[in-house]
Amino acid sequence: MSSFRAVPNTGIIDRASALAALREHLAELQLPQIAHRRRAIVLLEGAEGSGKKHALKQLVAAFDPCQCAVHSIGFDRREASEGHWLARFWRSLPSASRTAIFYRSWYLRVLDDRILGRIDEDAVARSFDEINEFEAQQRDYGTLIVKLYFEVSANVQEERLARRAANPWSRGMRRDEPISTADPAYLHALQALKANSDTRWSPWLMIDGDDEEAAAVAALSAIADAWAEAMPAEPPHLVMAPVRA
Repeated sequence: MSSFRAVPNTGIIDRASALAALREHLAELQLPQIAHRRRAIVLLEGAEGSGKKHALKQLVAAFDPCQCAVHSIGFDRREASEGHWLARFWRSLPSASRTAIFYRSWYLRVLDDRILGRIDEDAVARSFDEINEFEAQQRDYGTLIVKLYFEVSANVQEERLARRAANPWSRGMRRDEPISTADPAYLHALQALKANSDTRWSPWLMIDGDDEEAAAVAALSAIADAWAEAMPAEPPHLVMAPVRA
């Protein structure tokens, strides 16, 4: 296992300009991915109110929408009748040239499902093994995986959730009662997440979500760094057909 890496907030005052520059940079970085037919997966994980949605909006504004798909993951009561619990994620994997963005992910099973008692502890240990194997298989077949975990302090989370609760439309869209980041069960699950799924082939990048703008800058910067490192720097070699006389 590798040690998880925290992505620092940039401290840039004009964050709107920084985000605009990052979106343009990511759009350019996506071109070699498409040309070389590389696959990529981006995970945005974290508790409700941790700033994931703001970063997601910035990310999808950067990428070519014809070459990426966003999958919003929640608890699925039907999954038990569909075979293995990872089956729905296999169906959402990206094809060549495309990026799959998961807003929450297969880690829901070892976070929310564990905290809310939907699975037992034996299933948690088995799920971590299955997740690590699943991610290793994707990397073995050339898929770039970027995993971002948004952390948020309990008081900031409480303020954000209170603002949402005041909006009747937001209340109607809530799936579950939010889990507080001060809950000991959450802290235990997060510690286990870092200990059991921060792998050499698929490390976690931790984002400080207390400031949403700074978190979005940090998230897009981390994604851009991963793209720049993984994607070829040269255009693909074109094989020209011989010209007949």
